[in-house]
Amino acid sequence: MTNEELRLSVGASPGQRTVSVLAGVLLAAVGAAFVVLPLVAGGLLRQLTGPGDGFASYEEARDLPPGMLPPALRDSGGGDQSGTGLLAGLCGLPFVLLGVYLVLRVLRTAAWLEGTRARVRGAFGSRTVDLATARIDGSMVAREVEDDNPRARGHQAPAIVATDRDSGRRVTIPLRGMGLPTLPPSELRALADAITAGRPTDGRDGDAHAVAGELRRLAEHRLGG
Repeated sequence: MTNEELRLSVGASPGQRTVSVLAGVLLAAVGAAFVVLPLVAGGLLRQLTGPGDGFASYEEARDLPPGMLPPALRDSGGGDQSGTGLLAGLCGLPFVLLGVYLVLRVLRTAAWLEGTRARVRGAFGSRTVDLATARIDGSMVAREVEDDNPRARGHQAPAIVATDRDSGRRVTIPLRGMGLPTLPPSELRALADAITAGRPTDGRDGDAHAVAGELRRLAEHRLGG
């Protein structure tokens, strides 16, 4: 076990990153258009109708035919309509935020292993957990069925979950590499070694050793395959 930092091969492949970033930028642009359009349209309308209508109120223009009234005085709800347009424009904000989140998640997602400590970075922050002492959830470890039938093979789940026993901080470590079915064998073994470093082999740590064994078996399977 060394303390040298190892970057795990998690995240999207270059092709997936390109597609996801383009989709996120497009989504954010559409949302921004919804937000900006009512503001731009309102400004253009005010420019077209001129700086003033020559009437201070509807009372001064009540004798004119409705078709000759200034746009702002044709009905009493003109100001409300402008407010409604701005409110509708705000509906685009969730699309902007979703697009930005998608881009950040794709570009920033990464994970490192330094000794027994795993650090996982997401869209807005990162979390670190010591795998040697954390509670390890092995329900998401890939379990392959040795069978020639492709439908019976590979009930795979994408990650293992490590939870710090004291703080409750949790990290999810993906087991799929960039465009690969799983992480490389060397990284799977490094995760297994970090999980079992200094752990007792019985009691509450039995599950962690079982998960580490699955990771080593998966690494051997990938080397043999």
